[in-house]
Amino acid sequence: MDRETRAFAEQHFRDLGGRLHGAGGQAPSAVAFIKEPAAFSYADFFRGFLLPNLPCVFSSAFTEDWGSRRRWVTPEGKPDFEYLLQKYGDVIVPVANCGVQEYNSNPKEHMPLREYISYWREYIQGGCSSPRGCLYLKDWHLCRDSSAEDVGAVFTLPVYFSSDWLNEFWDALDVDDYRFVYAGPAGSWSPFHADIFRSFSWSANICGRKKWLLFPPGQEEALRDCRGGLPYDVTSPALLDARLHPALQHGSPPLQVTQEAGEVVFVPSGWHHQVHNLDDTISINHNWVNGCNLANMWHFLQQELRAVQQEVQEWRDSMPDWHHHCQVIMRACSGINFEEFYHFLKVIAERRLLVLGQGSEGAQGDDTGPGLGFQQAAFDAGRLAEVLASVVAHPDFQRVDTSTFLPRPEELLRQLQDAVVAAASR
Repeated sequence: MDRETRAFAEQHFRDLGGRLHGAGGQAPSAVAFIKEPAAFSYADFFRGFLLPNLPCVFSSAFTEDWGSRRRWVTPEGKPDFEYLLQKYGDVIVPVANCGVQEYNSNPKEHMPLREYISYWREYIQGGCSSPRGCLYLKDWHLCRDSSAEDVGAVFTLPVYFSSDWLNEFWDALDVDDYRFVYAGPAGSWSPFHADIFRSFSWSANICGRKKWLLFPPGQEEALRDCRGGLPYDVTSPALLDARLHPALQHGSPPLQVTQEAGEVVFVPSGWHHQVHNLDDTISINHNWVNGCNLANMWHFLQQELRAVQQEVQEWRDSMPDWHHHCQVIMRACSGINFEEFYHFLKVIAERRLLVLGQGSEGAQGDDTGPGLGFQQAAFDAGRLAEVLASVVAHPDFQRVDTSTFLPRPEELLRQLQDAVVAAASR
């Protein structure tokens, strides 16, 4: 990040005045298409899409050098099953059944990749039909389970998505990540949803095509049924029943995108979407959080806790440590609670403070790029300080036992605020 982009971004968040990033904004009439890597900088993406929280599609030119686009695909543009079997056949992968609704998702099972590919071949031979239904390989943690060298032979992280705190945090813990491979036949699909923690996501088609239905933040409210629930499938005829979906008349149609082989879709924070595979398709997908959508993540976690508290409200007076149990339930439902969110902030904050402590001359990374140069670290510290101040003041966080936290939340906040002041003078 360069100094001018940092100043632009900081002014953007000052202008928001505490409002949610990208919420309730004017929906674009179409999704922008980025053709040439050489003509599109990190600053272009940061200013044009990350800050206004708008989707875009990157052309296949951005992924043409990826090893997966050569090795995972036949000359006809189909999945190269023989190569995938040879390389990954014994790997256990998660597989969802698209034909079975389980709440607003699909049930999953685990099987060796060779078993899934055998099913996939039979599905194709059966004219896109199988007694087992339509199965979709989803959320395969290829990166987590592979060496860095093997991952580098599969894809190269696009520079635009490299400020990725979510995976930076999990890499530091060395236990998990939010990097996935999806693979499935024509007709497989993902039900209507917004991404975890209100993260950003990017999805690159290695082969095949996808159809995306995208709804800007807030537009999903018109899709709720009379009980307040969001739909499982936004293409269902049931949505046309005004008795079941009384607010639909006030909604707008989704933005539609057909993603071709090699193209990359950027999905902004809080945008609900539904995705259909039009061909036999393989994609690489990442969820990610950074300073631009950190406040959205924190707002989402507060909503999740309130929902849990409402569900167990009747036991508040009779259940010892009711607030603690709410945090336990929240983590089970959402994958994170207030304590772990603080730990997430702490890991990222300490890394940014280290960069800022080296000064503008000693900071690692290039200030004209997206790495941890001084300007990027200064911007990150400002966003961390703003959200951490809200966390520290939150009454439910104040009930969390922080006696063993090092540094204490108030001390970490002071360090961040001091670093922001010092960075502003450089």
